Parts: sequence; C-alpha cells; structure tokens
Amino acid sequence: MIFTQYYLECLSHASYLIGDQTTGRAVVVDPRRDIDEYVRDAAAAGLTIELVIETHFHADFLSGHLELAEETGAQIAYASVAETEFESRKLADGERIVLGEVVLEILHTPGHTPESLSVVVWEHADDEIPYGVLTGDTLFIGDVGRPDLLASIGFTREELAAKLYDSLHDKLMTLPDATRVYPAHGAGSACGKNLSTDTWSTIGVQRETNYALLADSKETFFDLVTEGQPPAPEYFVYNAILNRKDRELLDETEPPTPLDLAAFDVAVAAGAMIVDGRDPEAFARGHLAGSINVGLGGRYAEFAGSVVPSDVDIVLVVDDGFELEARNRLGRIGFDRVLGYLELPAKVMTEHPDRVRQASRLTAAEFDTRREDIAGLQLVDIRNPGEIALGSIVGSTPIPVGQLPARLDELDPSAPTVVFCAGGYRSSVAASVLREKGFTDVSDIIGGYSAWSELART
Repeated sequence: MIFTQYYLECLSHASYLIGDQTTGRAVVVDPRRDIDEYVRDAAAAGLTIELVIETHFHADFLSGHLELAEETGAQIAYASVAETEFESRKLADGERIVLGEVVLEILHTPGHTPESLSVVVWEHADDEIPYGVLTGDTLFIGDVGRPDLLASIGFTREELAAKLYDSLHDKLMTLPDATRVYPAHGAGSACGKNLSTDTWSTIGVQRETNYALLADSKETFFDLVTEGQPPAPEYFVYNAILNRKDRELLDETEPPTPLDLAAFDVAVAAGAMIVDGRDPEAFARGHLAGSINVGLGGRYAEFAGSVVPSDVDIVLVVDDGFELEARNRLGRIGFDRVLGYLELPAKVMTEHPDRVRQASRLTAAEFDTRREDIAGLQLVDIRNPGEIALGSIVGSTPIPVGQLPARLDELDPSAPTVVFCAGGYRSSVAASVLREKGFTDVSDIIGGYSAWSELART
C-alpha cells in the first residue's frame, strides 16, 4: 500500500492519496483545488487515480474533485445521501472498494453535515485491525466536527449534534484501538476549537483523551462541542454551496495578468478591492490608499475570505515573484475574480508618494504608556471567543476579525481606534479593513495580546 498524507498549513487541511502497488489503482480523498502534487506523486509511484472521495461538502476550502476528474478521468464519489450538480458516484454505508490487496470501507458518519462519511483503510482484506480511518470532519485529533458550523436545510444543530454523537460512538469508536485516525483538518481550523497540532492519532488515544468523546450524554456532548467555537469565516457558506456545483476549473499554472497603474486604477474605480499580500511590517511602511492587508506569510486565503466579499473583483499587490502563489491560494477558496496584479509596486509607490499611506503600529509598551492620554480611545479585540475567554485587555470591545465588516456600525469611525489580536497578523488585517471603510485614526498592537500580557507581568 502507498498511503500519503498531504498537509496544507495555511488552511490546516489534510488530504490523502491511497494506492495499491499490486494493481496500480489509487484513490484521492478530500483534495485541495491545486492538484498537481497528487497527479505527480501518483505518476511517480506508477498509480492511476481512479476515484476521488469527498468526505462531505467542505466549507473551509473549495475541493479539487472537478480538477482531478478532468485531469485523470477519475470518478467523483460522495455518500449516497449527497446531491451534486455534476455526475458523482453514490457510496453506500458499509460499501467496500477493492483496489487490489488494499480495501476501503465506507462508513456513513453524519453529524458535522448530513452527508459526512469516513473511510476505513485496510492494507489487506483479511487484516484483523484496519490500517487507519479517514474521518473527514467527523473526528479530529482532540476534537470533533462542529454540528453548528452551517445551518443545514432540514436539520437543526441539535439534530446534527445527536447524529454526530451516534456516528462517533456507534461507528468510529467501534473500531480497534490501534486503528490510526487521519482527519481532514488540524490546529488553526475554524472547524473546531480544540484541534491538535498532531496530524494523526489512534482510536484508542482519542477514546481516552478527546474531551468530546468523554461526554456522558447527548445533551452534555452538545454543550461541550458548541461552547466557545470560533465564528465561521464569511466565505464558508459560499464554499459549502460551491462544492456542490459544476463550476470553472482552476489552472494552477496560469499566472494572473500584470497591470500597469492605469489599468490597476480602472479596475479599482470599477469596484475591485486591493488585497496587499505583503507582510504587516512592509505594509505599515507604505501601501496604496484603500488596500486591505492580508499577508501571504499567514493564513492568507482564510482571512482574505473573512474580510473580502466573494462577489467582488480583486487586484493584487505582492512582492515580485509571488503573484501566482497569491492567485492560487485565493483559488483554494473559490475566489477566482482576480483581475491581475500591480506591476512593480515599489516603483509605483516611489513615483506616486501622494497615493501612499503608512499604517500606525504601536508596541505593547507604547500602547500601555499612551492609552490613558488618548481621549475617547476605542479598543477592539479581534480574536476569537475561546481566546478572549483566557484573558483580554480591560475596556476592549470583542469583535472577531471575520465579523468586523458586518459589525462596523458598533464602532465610531471618528474615534481613535486600536485593534489587537494574539500576535499582530490578524490585527493588521482588521486595521486595514477599518481604514478602507473610512476610519480616520487606526493603530494596531505589534505582538498583540501576547506582547501586552507579557509586559503586564513584568
């Protein structure tokens, strides 16, 4: 058996290639949209990708099933209850897919979504213990899938939680303790609140340590798994719907269009948003007025999708050589309306200083020294509820960064405003959003709450 896990840090996303060397037949599970790595690795191993299995309709990324089907001729498969606009194979509960010596067994495990499934992997058909189980978003390492993430038509979150509880205990927890657990997501994903940095575990370890599996009733389970969850980024609903649809394919090799300043200005005048992918420090030193800062060095697609609407055009500002990366990473969440990128942005800003703005960033010490002297200070904590529960700066207003565009009316655009997150990445995103929306005096804290709390302890 060939078993490969692909882990994409910027989306905390895991996908899998499973192949049988005796037959050369292979399956990919939960692929990302830029598929070249799967195709290349399969070819190098002498494998033919025959099937693409999706464990559910993902919300946090746009899956690559259509791209893989086009490239390889593979079938696309979902649980039998899933309805798709494109042709797909319906997998029954208990169905076995024989690749050769390697056998895959399908388990319907609804709860996170109604159509969720898991894939039990047998290295040999007669093994007593499975090699592992791919659990999608049903079971994570240290957590379980959220039943409250999306409002599923015809189901309440209480009904989904009850289904999730049954799927966990009646299906997954009946597997032998030594069975490896391979989920679709890890730490940092908004699909849970307690996901581990480990990318795999075992059924036995999860049975003993996973807080959600220790709940003694469905009612307790529901309370445990829904309390303190991070808000779902704005693009999640868009992706969950788009993953059901027939849509345009991503060509991950095609770079975006270079734009001179005149073409760039025409696009912006027509409503395109400027997404500046440079790091917060470079952005603070100088950026074009009206830019949103989402650094490529962080969770670029997730936070772009949190603050940029899915129905607008985008123009990019990035360091030279990162244009294709920026376009592809936005493509991973279905943000395909990238009109192009500004050519030679440093030269443009040097030649047009009147269009350049600086961003105010305060060290924790500067903020602590000056805060009492700032009349009418508006302090905004843009972290998630679970983070805030562990401590915040007194007097701050909690508004998670993904909710900021929709909650601007809770803030005064004329008041001096300071935003902070955990370390300074998200706060640069949030501060740039506020400036783009007309807030006149906005700063963020370098190092965020971590730096401020460390200062407070000294």
